Amino acid sequence: MSRKKKHHENHVDESWLLPYSDLLTLLVALFIVLFAMSEIDSEKYQQLSTVFKEEFAGGSSFMEESNAPNQSTTDVPVEDEKEKEPQEQEQQLSKQDQELEELETIQQQINRYIQSEELEDVFDTELTDEGLLLTILNDISFDSGSAVVKAEGQKLAQDVSELLYTDPPHQIVISGHADDRPVNNADFASNWELSVMRAINFMGLILENDKLDPGKFSAKGFGEHQPIAPNDSEANRAKNRRVEVLILPNYDITTEEQ
Repeated sequence: MSRKKKHHENHVDESWLLPYSDLLTLLVALFIVLFAMSEIDSEKYQQLSTVFKEEFAGGSSFMEESNAPNQSTTDVPVEDEKEKEPQEQEQQLSKQDQELEELETIQQQINRYIQSEELEDVFDTELTDEGLLLTILNDISFDSGSAVVKAEGQKLAQDVSELLYTDPPHQIVISGHADDRPVNNADFASNWELSVMRAINFMGLILENDKLDPGKFSAKGFGEHQPIAPNDSEANRAKNRRVEVLILPNYDITTEEQ
């Protein structure tokens, strides 16, 4: 009797494929999460959430349990900025009020000086949104057609220089003006040159005060082109022949008179 040979079939164990497939699925999910975190986009987030729901059907999606990217702490700085805006506005208004008070104090000091020296007819102050403007008629400072500062004007410049010292310092613009009469001498070809040299010479006397910073000063000449009165009388022409000292505010100010 012949023996029947037993044939043993070798079957490959494929049970490892299941965890391998799960591992690949998790890796794909990880890459999707990393990609989604690189750019916060609500539309991508919704798509990502849908994919996870399909992949992990039967359980709750961890994306639903966690906060959405657009609700993360990245929004906190924006909220902080909104909270800071009113505080910054209040600080800015406070600085503007302080600046206005400082210019008003300087104006009061100059007005007391004007009264004590009886200079009401040749010296005036005005506080505007542009700054504190000091107007000095040229008759006390210059001879007609001349840019040389007279003795009275020199004393005036020295006194004014003491009043211009502030801490912190201010930008100061000195401007020269003339009436409409044409210049008829060898020194100046026009009222432009005459007016600007008057401003420069007056500024030079002010800057003899070592407490003042020359870098804060500038000079301009407007000729006869910015009169404050019609050039129809000698009195009005005298008003137009003037030097102006403008103290600029360090912060924007708003005066009551508009």
